[in-house]
Amino acid sequence: MPLQNRVTPFGEIVAVAARGTLMGNRGCLHDDQRRLVRTHAARQDWVTCRLQFKDRRRPLMAPGKYTELFFLDEATALAAGHRPCNECRKQRFREFKAAWLAGVEGREEGTVLVTQIDPVMQADRLADRKRQRRYMAPLGALPDGVMVTFDSDHGLACLKWRGQMLRWQASGYDAMQPGDANSLVTVLTPACTVKVLAAGYVPEVHASAREAFLREGVRT
Repeated sequence: MPLQNRVTPFGEIVAVAARGTLMGNRGCLHDDQRRLVRTHAARQDWVTCRLQFKDRRRPLMAPGKYTELFFLDEATALAAGHRPCNECRKQRFREFKAAWLAGVEGREEGTVLVTQIDPVMQADRLADRKRQRRYMAPLGALPDGVMVTFDSDHGLACLKWRGQMLRWQASGYDAMQPGDANSLVTVLTPACTVKVLAAGYVPEVHASAREAFLREGVRT
């Protein structure tokens, strides 16, 4: 039986057999029986990590240790409120910080600290202790890499990617359709992260997205 450690774009943690391409951390969320007892701990640094780094090995959900979470891809992790790790994904975090500086703080030069980023992300990803913070926006005003949901597809997340909308599933993307710029959508990706994407940060997207384009004969 799969462990409950896979994160959706809605920020929910579910049990599915499909593997992820990134690991994440929100603190210790499980008990000694590897059962989830909370969705996040008090910490604010929700990160995404590489699956392999410096030959490190971790037993999943070890007692008292942080809960290893897994994501389909980085676009999913960003929607759920995570950012790149500053150790195993150092270069990606540098790129994230540069886009944060421009998109969130409106500065072309200077530095930004993790201690400045994490509290803003915490405020933007959670409406309260349990609910994901969401907002409405025209699809055309959103950058690539954002996750949204349509009123007509309640409960289904879609990735905006290269002018198309790809339906998210735990195993990958499918059901491509063109995006209507005038459509009003519910945005799942936190507002500050949307600004980071708009400023040029390009998330890593699961290979199934490219396969969906090839299958539909859409040029990228």
